[in-house]
Amino acid sequence: MGTKIRRSLRNQHLKGDKFMPNGKKEIQVKFPDNLQGGVYSNNMVVSHTKEEFIMDFLMVAAPAGSVTSRVIVSPGHAKRIVAALNENIAKYETMFGEIQLAEEPKANIGFH
Repeated sequence: MGTKIRRSLRNQHLKGDKFMPNGKKEIQVKFPDNLQGGVYSNNMVVSHTKEEFIMDFLMVAAPAGSVTSRVIVSPGHAKRIVAALNENIAKYETMFGEIQLAEEPKANIGFH
């Protein structure tokens, strides 16, 4: 680790930042009450620009559907999400068996 980085970490530590045993900074995350129940989604629409991926999570029950959540991330973070999902799917399938793909919707989904 370079001297500048060590000095920077030392200075941050002196300012009261907490570090975990692996050397990573500990970040306290607040989980808002209104999000603790989560939302259900049985469909997702993905679009992208050069700068971001837009993921719209939907609850679709014929003859209608609605967006339950929209998540916008950078391309680099989108790749980390895919890697995390792949890792967790592998762990799930090791414990519970192969996941069968859900049937794709038979209707076109569009936004109004």
